[in-house]
Amino acid sequence: MSGPVPPSWRPGRARANGIELAWEETGPAQGEPLLLIIGLSWQLIHWPDDFCADLVARGFRVIRFDNRDAGLSSEVNRRIRFNIPTTNLRRKLGLSVQSNYTLHDMAADVIGLMDALALPRVHLAGVSMGGMLAQMVAGMVPQRVLSLCSIMSTSNHPWLPGPALPVLRFMLFSRPKDLTRGNMVARDVRLQKLIGSPAYPTPEAQMRDIAERAYDRAFRPGGALRQMHAIVATGSFEPLLRRITAPTQIIHGTADPLVRPSGGKRSAKRIRGARLALIDGMGHDLPPGLRPRIARLIADNAARG
Repeated sequence: MSGPVPPSWRPGRARANGIELAWEETGPAQGEPLLLIIGLSWQLIHWPDDFCADLVARGFRVIRFDNRDAGLSSEVNRRIRFNIPTTNLRRKLGLSVQSNYTLHDMAADVIGLMDALALPRVHLAGVSMGGMLAQMVAGMVPQRVLSLCSIMSTSNHPWLPGPALPVLRFMLFSRPKDLTRGNMVARDVRLQKLIGSPAYPTPEAQMRDIAERAYDRAFRPGGALRQMHAIVATGSFEPLLRRITAPTQIIHGTADPLVRPSGGKRSAKRIRGARLALIDGMGHDLPPGLRPRIARLIADNAARG
């Protein structure tokens, strides 16, 4: 049986919240808009094409974009120096911190993109940091969100468990001194293996392909660090969760070593009427073996809206 037809993407650039965001869309122009928000340091191409094609086959007009400081979108560097462990400690103690921007700014980018594309209401789906942004947008402008799906994400409360030690150690200390294409692609593949789904392994050739495509499209290590710092500097956004009115689906893997399942559970408890799907053996990725199931969960939740 053949799968969905590969999508034909229509690219564009939009002025949003004072910066430029690179975006692209596929699917029927009159379909219900589904805005996909990607995670930390990833680019719009990290939304798998077959996954997007599945969503198009379900009737959606699918829109994906690069967050600020990633891909082909604007760099945002206000030259504020930072130390992530120190910022994390200050957040835990309730002290003020400085950052180049916060997740609140990035959520405002999403709303600005909706304005620029003349989208009065959208379905939202986000992974990891993108799930945080989707939750925040749904709380900031609840009247503009038809449905919300947050995948392998969290409410960002400072006292939630952090990444598993091997993952944290890798992320903090594995960056090679020589940032060549070969070194960075190899590091990316190792990270994908470390955080991926043990029960639904992604073929290494696919891991290497997306790592190479991402490096060739836009290699921006400084932006990745600023995004990471923005997450830590923002702290909990749980007051926004009480304002969400959209039907909400939370999806989280029980084997996620980067954003622990407790993060998804906490969001689900704090969003009124949220449904929680815990997937055994899923890590911190969108593996081929789970994409149809996740697409179905998004579509079923959207139907509630």
